[in-house]
Amino acid sequence: MPKERSNNLKKSSRKNSKKKPFNKANTELSKKSEAKVEIKIHTLDASGQVLGRLATSVANLLRGKGKVEFRPHILIGDKVIITNASKIKVTGNKMISKIYWKHSGYIGNLKSETMMDVYRKNPSEILRRAVKGMLPKNKLQDKWMKNLTIYNGDING
Repeated sequence: MPKERSNNLKKSSRKNSKKKPFNKANTELSKKSEAKVEIKIHTLDASGQVLGRLATSVANLLRGKGKVEFRPHILIGDKVIITNASKIKVTGNKMISKIYWKHSGYIGNLKSETMMDVYRKNPSEILRRAVKGMLPKNKLQDKWMKNLTIYNGDING
C-alpha cells in the first residue's frame, strides 16, 4: 500500500495564513530625502546657442537627471528660466523645411506651419516645443513644463 501524504496540514496552514498584498513600487520619496532635495532656479541665456543642444540640457534640468535622488517617476527637477529666446540659432535649412503639424480630430483638419511662421508669431514657442518633445510622454510632462519659463528678450526688458 502506498504511503498517504498528509496534505491536511498544508491546507490548514494555507487557510489560516493571510495573503500579503502586492508590494508596489514606492512612488514617493521618503520624508528624510524630501528634506534633502533642493529645487534650484537655473537662468540660461539662449543667445547664439543651437536649438537642439539647449533643449536637451533644459529637459535634463527639468527632470532632475543630474541629482543623486533621481527617479524617473518622481518630480524632483529644477526650475529653468531662459532669456533671449529670439536670438537662438537653428542649424541647416530647418527654418524653412521643418513643419509642425496639428490635428483637431475632425476629418480633413490637418494643419501645418513651418518653423519660420511659428518664429514670426512667437520665437519662444520653438524652444518650448523642442523641450516638450524631449521630455517623456507621461503624466509628469505637463508638470515639468510648468517649471519652464521662456522670455524672448531680457528678463528686465
